Amino acid sequence: MQRKTAMLRFHQLLKTSPPCESQAHALSSPIPYHRKASMWVPVKHKSSGGRRPKRKVYHRVHELDKVMDFQKKPALILQLKSIIQSQKHQSLLLRDLEKEVGFVQKWNFMAAIEKYPSIFYVGGGNRTPPFVTLAEKAKKVAREEAEAKDLMEPILVKNLRKLLMLSVDCRVPLENIEFIESELGLPNDFKKSLLPKYPEIFSVKEVNGKLHLHLENWDSSIAVTAREEQLGGEGISAPSGLGNKVRISKDGNFLGPHAFRMSFPAGFRPNTSYLEQLERWQKMDFPSPYLNARRFDIADPKVRKRVVAVLHELLSLTMQKRMTSAQLDAFHSEYFLPSKLLLCLIKHPGIFYITNKGARSTVFLKEAYDGLNLINKCPLLLFNDKFVALSGRREINSCKTMHSS
Repeated sequence: MQRKTAMLRFHQLLKTSPPCESQAHALSSPIPYHRKASMWVPVKHKSSGGRRPKRKVYHRVHELDKVMDFQKKPALILQLKSIIQSQKHQSLLLRDLEKEVGFVQKWNFMAAIEKYPSIFYVGGGNRTPPFVTLAEKAKKVAREEAEAKDLMEPILVKNLRKLLMLSVDCRVPLENIEFIESELGLPNDFKKSLLPKYPEIFSVKEVNGKLHLHLENWDSSIAVTAREEQLGGEGISAPSGLGNKVRISKDGNFLGPHAFRMSFPAGFRPNTSYLEQLERWQKMDFPSPYLNARRFDIADPKVRKRVVAVLHELLSLTMQKRMTSAQLDAFHSEYFLPSKLLLCLIKHPGIFYITNKGARSTVFLKEAYDGLNLINKCPLLLFNDKFVALSGRREINSCKTMHSS
């Protein structure tokens, strides 16, 4: 009887007129997409006697665009789970939901509560105001999160250490770490719960009036990029026997110790000249991203290739191998990234993909995905998948655990 009364009140709350779908879409999608296989990127050219300047085509990868759409519901479910768990009694009064997420988002969460009774239980009624808590089955799965977080800790420490080792001074503003904490998988309270446990590795110091996370000890054994680890696993460690007779394939991939894995977008048809230049670039050696960038001249082609390796490594350190362009740009000073970062990413469509799906433009490391599925997942992502699966959503791929991180 109490549950029926609570659900009745719940439906009464839903009847209050929310913003219309078209208005919400206009707010959340500032850059509309056309239903085409590519989008036009305007590029300035010199005057050609009154002719219109040519426009370069930026080819879309529909699977990676869809990744941004498919993550919306899971993100909503996981956020509501965290909100409920943060409450004193592991339950949230429905009237307080707006305080937590705002007026507009409240309706999305209310719809999720009604749609997924296997995850969220609505109680209360009569003299007790309606509240939402986790259903019993969801509580049982949620208890596994503690084990996933324990497995994540050594991964987080290693990745955070590598993040600092990539910087020119082995330090990064603390606000920059907080800016990407969810991408790294760090807990919200990592400054109190994680950093003090490793004083021999991390310290927080003030530099020019700003708090920075400092690296206390360098570890040469982890100064190895994800690209190098992958090549090592494939048995590629030296250029012996490759010679000049080996020709690059039409997909841009090259078997060599200095090569990057390429995945051209559908519709991208490189000509012979492009492939020859790419072959020379793939063969060219370059300094390690873990060497101090101050030692090199940015005009050197090898150093420009090193910048690509730095961006590749930064994305590799994140859980889902993607960051927003704003997050990447936040590390401009610490990693000596180019001033025209977006152009650098666009120049390498076989390595990176930029999508404007979602609230912000997002940069993907293409090799980390098979279609719209992330190939390797860390323990926390595997737990998230298991929890979201309670909604009836099934993962398309059978994911591998991240061993190398």
